[in-house]
Amino acid sequence: MSNRPPAMFIADSPGLDFLNSIATPVDTPVDWLDDGEGLIDWLAQARLVPPYELDAMKARALPGELDKVADQARALREWFRGFVRKHAGRPLTANALHELGPLNSILARDEAFRQIVPRHDEGDEGLVLQRMRRWQSLESLLLPVGEALAQFVCEEDFSDVKACEGHSCTMLFADHTRRRARRWCIMAVCGNRAKQAAHRSRLKSRQ
Repeated sequence: MSNRPPAMFIADSPGLDFLNSIATPVDTPVDWLDDGEGLIDWLAQARLVPPYELDAMKARALPGELDKVADQARALREWFRGFVRKHAGRPLTANALHELGPLNSILARDEAFRQIVPRHDEGDEGLVLQRMRRWQSLESLLLPVGEALAQFVCEEDFSDVKACEGHSCTMLFADHTRRRARRWCIMAVCGNRAKQAAHRSRLKSRQ
């Protein structure tokens, strides 16, 4: 039984939430992708893979196979962290394309198709064209992650990417506030800690 806390989705971007799948939310670092079970659990919480597909993957996986996919997920995460940190703070240009080979290689594995399915809107009994995916291997679990990273690269303004200012916090987020004034991953955690530290410092300086 895993003692991992629930995953944190605070980045306002699925791509950055993937990078935050390793973090120090309190005092101890937590890696939500530290094994195959953790990867499955994180994908479920992120809602990137249908639950029934995750159950099917777990059922047919041989011992150790999911752990190997988790190894690949962590490698992808750290490669993408380096890319984001390199380009954060300024708009991304087409010159960065040559650095994105690892991501394009994952996207090239996809076997996506479209299917007519019932519309799920309440009170609507019509039909809708929906994008589907063939989950033919355990490695296909990386496809929705790769897609989220690719959408981040193509749709997000890298000028808005920030690191939490909290001491020892490693969280990244996209600052979509009106004045781009966000400083913390979670105000109730890192923001309050900073306020308490500043308060203690002021009290100490008065002594």
